Amino acid sequence: MGLLDVLGVAAVVLDADGRIVFWSPQADELFGYTAAEALGRYAAQVLVHERHLDQVVRLFSEVISSGDSWAGAFPIRHKDGSTRLVEFRNMRLTDGMGDVYALGIAADHATVQRVETDLALSERLVSQSPIGLALMDTDLRYVLVNPALERINGIPAAQHTGRRVRDTLPFLDIDRVERALREVLETGTPLLDQEAVGALPGDPGTEHAWSVSFYRLEGAQGRVLGVAISVVDVTERHRASREADRARRRLALIADASAKVGTTLEVRRTADELAEVTVPELADITTVDVLDSVLSLRRLGTADSGPELFRALAVKAAYPTEALRAPDRTGELAMYGADRIVTRCVHTARPVLVPRAGPGDLARIARNAEAAELLERAGVHSYLAVPLIARGEVLGTLGLIRARNPLPFDEDDVVLASELASRAAVSIDNARWYQSVRNSAVTLQRSLLPGSPPPPAGLEIASRYRPAYASSEVGGDWYDVIRLADDKTALVVGDVMGSGIDAAATMGRLRTATCAFADLDLEPSQVLHHLDRITTGLEHYIATCLYAVHDPRDATCRIANAGHLPPALVPADGPARLVAVPSGAPLGVGGVPFETVTVPFSPGDLLVLYTDGLVETRHDAIDERMDALVALLDGAQDRPLEETCDLLLDSLRQADDLDDVALLIARSLP
Repeated sequence: MGLLDVLGVAAVVLDADGRIVFWSPQADELFGYTAAEALGRYAAQVLVHERHLDQVVRLFSEVISSGDSWAGAFPIRHKDGSTRLVEFRNMRLTDGMGDVYALGIAADHATVQRVETDLALSERLVSQSPIGLALMDTDLRYVLVNPALERINGIPAAQHTGRRVRDTLPFLDIDRVERALREVLETGTPLLDQEAVGALPGDPGTEHAWSVSFYRLEGAQGRVLGVAISVVDVTERHRASREADRARRRLALIADASAKVGTTLEVRRTADELAEVTVPELADITTVDVLDSVLSLRRLGTADSGPELFRALAVKAAYPTEALRAPDRTGELAMYGADRIVTRCVHTARPVLVPRAGPGDLARIARNAEAAELLERAGVHSYLAVPLIARGEVLGTLGLIRARNPLPFDEDDVVLASELASRAAVSIDNARWYQSVRNSAVTLQRSLLPGSPPPPAGLEIASRYRPAYASSEVGGDWYDVIRLADDKTALVVGDVMGSGIDAAATMGRLRTATCAFADLDLEPSQVLHHLDRITTGLEHYIATCLYAVHDPRDATCRIANAGHLPPALVPADGPARLVAVPSGAPLGVGGVPFETVTVPFSPGDLLVLYTDGLVETRHDAIDERMDALVALLDGAQDRPLEETCDLLLDSLRQADDLDDVALLIARSLP
């Protein structure tokens, strides 16, 4: 009906004499005459120029006499006098009484040509278009599918016709697609460039992507015909976008690792940082295992056979899973044979990729059969082991596991994991050497400090030494308790400025000299005077020192200070306070006199000597820190000395302290 309306087809019936006996309403518009003006008149007189009259009579006679149809374009005379070319289809009709008539179906020739051209163009556009096209009726059933869509869907057009989308393409998100089609059908608002991702029936293992557009088709007078669908295969664009996004994420992961891995010089913390940065972006579960011989600095080269002893440093998972019980616990040692994947990884110094991990592979990944069963139950399907290599030495392995992530590890993952492992390995290597040097430094420092001498007369003693958290070099802090004649005791705390072996050596020499001068029973100021002369000749080293002599007979302490922080006194019956001792000049300045101050030191009193590492920080004012020290000492009379030492260190020390601490607390006894 819509096409006839577009064409404006007119119907005219002539009797055997050529008179008009039927005139359709469309003929009014086509020829310009009304039915009243045309009916009963000879058609040739009304519609034909005289120059065409003979030809018209001949064609009319052939149709009436032979019954052959005639079709073609013929010029007719419009009522307004103009000539128009009209497309005719003429045929003979016979009624029940045997009377003969001629039926003429006519339409404007230009309109017919335009419609024919449009139809031909539409048909070729649909059939030859590389874009998949489909027409669905108002029940959302396929009416038409072009060859391009046949290829895209992998289904012949005949299997589309009359069926719904869910009957032909069950691999898509059908509910979402059908909702969109109904919305377009009801509202007339098109939906353009909607992405759909799925697999084809003929290629179920490969992901494809399409750009789909929906728009409503309407006929004459706005009658809704259905919904048209255009589909463009954008799989290559989708894959390129996925790869670009994947590359961006990988670069972001490497940048993240550069910022977050190796923030400290602690081996385990560095391993934890590496594991954390790979989960969940790269793996569902990550393990970091290092050769025990590497941690103890005993490995002389890379073996190529035999078992290896590993120490588990880190285990991380992206989500709670029983697979976390499969790896070795952090800190544990485990021996793995040459057939295990981690052992093969360190022996070859190359990544080992297991894209599809079966039961046999899991047995070579897990520590035992029970652990392999846990991995299998958790859905582990892919594994990657990457060596940790720093300065040409294999330190251990980075193990990556996928279970919930459906994608297997591939060569791109190997490249990324190797880059992360390489960066982290340098940090781990730095950390292990730092810890080794630091351990040696602390051992040397402690060896220069006094042991546990017999308790001095009239005193209870507690002491602590804490190396700097953020330095691997030997410090110059020391303390000493020296028994003197007549039950007297010298209490000493000092700090050689600087660090390193030379500072430690200077500290050792000063400690030895202090013991020698103390035996001479000199005044504290005189002891510092002699130490100052010695320090002046020690290669420009200077030191601070607090020297106190306790005499239990008169319950006093005589104190002299060489540039050191003042001691704190906690009376048995009063609040804690700092002792006002002239600070003097540091040892090594030379020529500056020192002064001795006598302080009452009754039974139950506490004297606290310390080095500046206890109270000085980079962020706080020294006065505030000294106030904090005094506040912590209030009530110390009633606490054990060891507990007071721990309280001061735990409360005042900070994780980034760059200086070591010597602490000495003495309590006067009856």
